[in-house]
Amino acid sequence: MPTTTWNRHHILSLADFTTTEYDTVLQTAASFQEVLSRRTKKVPTLQGQVVANLFFESSTRTRSSFELAAKRLSADTLNFAAATSSMTKGETILDTAKTYLAMGTDIMVVRHREAGVPNAIASEMDRLGVRVSVLNAGDGQHEHPSQALLDLFTITTLIDPASPRLELLKGKKIAIVGDILHSRVARSNIWSLIASGAEVHLAAPPTLLPKLFAEFISEEVEGRSQEVTERLALSEVERSRSESEVRSNSPNPQLFLHWQLEPALQNADFVMTLRLQKERMTAHLLPSLREYHQLFGITRTKLQLCKPNVKVLHPGPVNRGVEISSELMDDPEFSLIQSQVTSGVAVRMALLYLLGSGKA
Repeated sequence: MPTTTWNRHHILSLADFTTTEYDTVLQTAASFQEVLSRRTKKVPTLQGQVVANLFFESSTRTRSSFELAAKRLSADTLNFAAATSSMTKGETILDTAKTYLAMGTDIMVVRHREAGVPNAIASEMDRLGVRVSVLNAGDGQHEHPSQALLDLFTITTLIDPASPRLELLKGKKIAIVGDILHSRVARSNIWSLIASGAEVHLAAPPTLLPKLFAEFISEEVEGRSQEVTERLALSEVERSRSESEVRSNSPNPQLFLHWQLEPALQNADFVMTLRLQKERMTAHLLPSLREYHQLFGITRTKLQLCKPNVKVLHPGPVNRGVEISSELMDDPEFSLIQSQVTSGVAVRMALLYLLGSGKA
């Protein structure tokens, strides 16, 4: 396993990931993908270590994927659920983390509806001087690193199954469509795809893709906050601005914003569609789901604008008939959605291995 190039203690964001780190994750995941194809799918690489899944927010795919990944590496797992924890009695998040620390946890996988919680726990672990790694499994409207990495792995292994690497996406056109404003998946994917040299086209209604988003996403990671995100969500959107004006305002020449779907799909190699996160919408941002599907829902007909061999991704869970048509979602000729779920186990095995390999 290629661990000699890995020095990262926590995985909280992809904003500062290097090309070497991306390739290390992809190559390590490819090795574990091969392990998962064997009859015996378990390896002893993290035997004796404890992985705590601290999920303060509901999840099916991410939590199950991390739990299975830890077990495939022979680690012991602890699963936390806020609804049945001492947090209902007033315990703080940091006290909860310290409780799991006292139980001998080596890696904490943290998911929370508020941005910055994994960073706060990581800072506390560092302050205490312990060798506990923190992995961000999704925090508010900030980031979801493991999802973006599994998306990257899914695409690069499709192009070159034997040697997935970042450079394979250089020059590719990738469209990200949907609720970009509220999506932590979109933010992490933007970082990884721009690092690969891909051309990233964001498409959504103006209420879900404010013109300031390009400047916001290009800021230094330390400068981003939930407060800024909420300000962007509430800002007035100048609907009269032309498409070309919006694109020219992007500070990154690889990043394009569209308020119509067609320019984003034109000659696209891959299309990533995102779930409408109605639970995070505090205002009436859409007239109706029917209108949204008509304008921005991905269908076979709309894919005719893309490259002939275009593939579609979705992080899940999917609102069938809203972000993507049901028939397209189940069509193996176009859909990589099930491949994403499968890739998730191998990628999360790779991340846990890379964080835990120096602790044994």
